[in-house]
Amino acid sequence: MTKRATSPINEPREMRYIIVLPDGVSDVPIPELGGKTPLEVAKHPNMDWIAREGLTGWAHTIPKGFAPGSDVGCMSVFGYDPRKYHTGRAPLEAAAMGVTLKADQVAFRCNTLTVQDGVMVDHSADHITTDESAQLIDAVSQRLSCNGVQFYAGVSYRHIAVVNGPDFADVQCTPPHDILGKPIEAYLPTGPGADMLNQAMRDSVGLLKDHPVNQRRVLEGKRPATMLWFWGQGTATALPSFQSAYGKRAACISAVDIVRGIGRLAGFEMVKVPGITGYFDTNYRGKAEHALKALDGGCDLVLVHIESTDEAGHMGDAKKKVQAIEDVDRLVVGTLLDGLKSRGAFGIMVVCDHPTSTPLRTHVADAVPFAIYATKGRKDAICAYNETAVKQSTQRLEHGFELMSFFLSLGS
Repeated sequence: MTKRATSPINEPREMRYIIVLPDGVSDVPIPELGGKTPLEVAKHPNMDWIAREGLTGWAHTIPKGFAPGSDVGCMSVFGYDPRKYHTGRAPLEAAAMGVTLKADQVAFRCNTLTVQDGVMVDHSADHITTDESAQLIDAVSQRLSCNGVQFYAGVSYRHIAVVNGPDFADVQCTPPHDILGKPIEAYLPTGPGADMLNQAMRDSVGLLKDHPVNQRRVLEGKRPATMLWFWGQGTATALPSFQSAYGKRAACISAVDIVRGIGRLAGFEMVKVPGITGYFDTNYRGKAEHALKALDGGCDLVLVHIESTDEAGHMGDAKKKVQAIEDVDRLVVGTLLDGLKSRGAFGIMVVCDHPTSTPLRTHVADAVPFAIYATKGRKDAICAYNETAVKQSTQRLEHGFELMSFFLSLGS
């Protein structure tokens, strides 16, 4: 990782940088969309402006041998080599929640989700609210913590479970969003410590079944959270600070713990934005407005993460993904460009962490397209931001973590 000298505090900053990360925005051709991808169908003139006035390319954010998750892909986009620093997904989310892991502890992501008749129906229990899900985790924690599992409530369906014993890091687990519509029995944890995890997961079924939160959700026509699901395990993660690695003061905006966790570990300032949810009802414009405020407050770079595009892919809803892309373009990218153009020299990049296949309803490990505009940067002949257009680009980064250095170099 290239180190850059930190600028003196009173020295005028020549460039300000924004990274817009619409999670899982890249996709595959979809019959429902006439054989096109959501990026090809959606109207996103602001992303296209970045591609037309700047340059484009491809980056392999998921190293060979790694599962295509946001933990790996986002770590690459942040500028850190997953092959060197990645220990698992859950430790990153634990960091976002302020949970400090001891050397002999392993963190797991713990979803409150919907399993019916032994089939994985919904990895989010209809995107259960944070308050409802926290009540369920509290109820389960009172009964299962005595079995050596500590629970920490997170956002919506996303929680953390911590167990003692480093051997748990070697257990084999399956992300629940990878098995939607499939019987769960073949995908339960296996390996060291799996018996204890499976018992806790099975015990959670009885504990959640008659909880008042679930009874109310059923009456309201919503899916209940019928089970806990452990996955994404790992031991404590450590990252060198972004300031020391790249010489930039940086900030992060996201409603998702996995992204905020990477940011915290890398020393990013966490920008709080009212009304951000990690779903379609998130405060898109607020994210852009607070990013601009962070630049005005002295940050050199702000990373803005949006989850809705990925959620649409997991739902298998191509139309929702198109709408999410258009919302991101109009409310986030458009607001950012309007603000940046009045603030002097700037660089802005649009890139995702991994493709999310809407037909498969899960992540894939293909390279992702990026588009970069920099006031002092180069320009290529590509005129749109979508998979087909960017295929014409000759710029390809085999190691996705090098994209950060590449982006910053265009403004120097």
